[in-house]
Amino acid sequence: MQALRLIEDGRLQLDDLPEPGAPGAGEVLVRMRSVALNHIDLWGFRGMAFAKRQLPIIVGVEGAGEIAAVGAGVAERKPGDRVALYAGVICGYCPSCLRGQENLCENIALGGIMGFHRDGLAAQYLRLQARQTIPLPDAVDWTRAAAAPVTFATVQHMLFDNAKLVEGETILIHAAGSGVGSTAVLMAKAVGARVLATVGSDEKIPRIRALGADEVLNYRKDRFETWARRQTGKKGVDVVFEHVGPDTWAGSLLALKRGGRLVTCGSTSGISAETNLFLLFQQQIRIIGSFGASLRNVAEGLAKMAAGEVLPVIDSEIDLADFGQGLKRMADRAVIGKIIVRIP
Repeated sequence: MQALRLIEDGRLQLDDLPEPGAPGAGEVLVRMRSVALNHIDLWGFRGMAFAKRQLPIIVGVEGAGEIAAVGAGVAERKPGDRVALYAGVICGYCPSCLRGQENLCENIALGGIMGFHRDGLAAQYLRLQARQTIPLPDAVDWTRAAAAPVTFATVQHMLFDNAKLVEGETILIHAAGSGVGSTAVLMAKAVGARVLATVGSDEKIPRIRALGADEVLNYRKDRFETWARRQTGKKGVDVVFEHVGPDTWAGSLLALKRGGRLVTCGSTSGISAETNLFLLFQQQIRIIGSFGASLRNVAEGLAKMAAGEVLPVIDSEIDLADFGQGLKRMADRAVIGKIIVRIP
């Protein structure tokens, strides 16, 4: 089979490898159809794995495919089923898993994240636990399905499980041209929120307006915190959707209203940022860290796709051999939405 591997930090290689063996007890064999690029792929490519890993590894943390075979004891899946794949190697039995909070799995460190700590999804075939698969609705094609397990699920978890966004509130969404940013714009508008969005270039402004954002600002040219407060009659926004990090962190706190909520799932501009603690407690701001999502969140995102309520913004579709070029476009912030990789 063909598989794309990270040979060493910064070097990818398309290899011919043996297909995985027959699935064992509780496992399924999946014929992959599509993979979506994410910033976690870029971190892994650069060597920012945050844990020990053994290179080379097959890359790819988000995708979808068709079940080719099932192992002993697997009754809920059958060959031919179309599924999205959950890349976190969860145990299925710890209190968090049993509560349906798989992204808090107490034993995930033992297995890690596929495509980041161990072999991932950018291959023609892979073997994994059946519990890591989520059925695809018939209405969701392979291209869109690839964006469900990380992108749609992450935003669903951030906005509704964590930030508790509701109709009539105002949200500030950073890097609205990214995969999670564009999805956040669409999901926030779908529930009746007012959306203020930031982008890194003037060229992206009309594209984000077309998604439904009420107001859009190039944060590299103007102070977005002043603009956000002006847009809300100096009160500040109810929610900030943060995933940029140091470049926007201080301003994000200033943009919030008293009692506002900041939810963050990433830090693409760095890992350390100063926090004004006086502002934090005086304004009674709530900061919520959010990583990944639950299996339920993946299903919720897929249901929104199937209903046509929210569809992923697709920047482009590329071949497996062009994975590295896609990462470069992400690093250059040259994308609007998701880059989808076709698995041959």
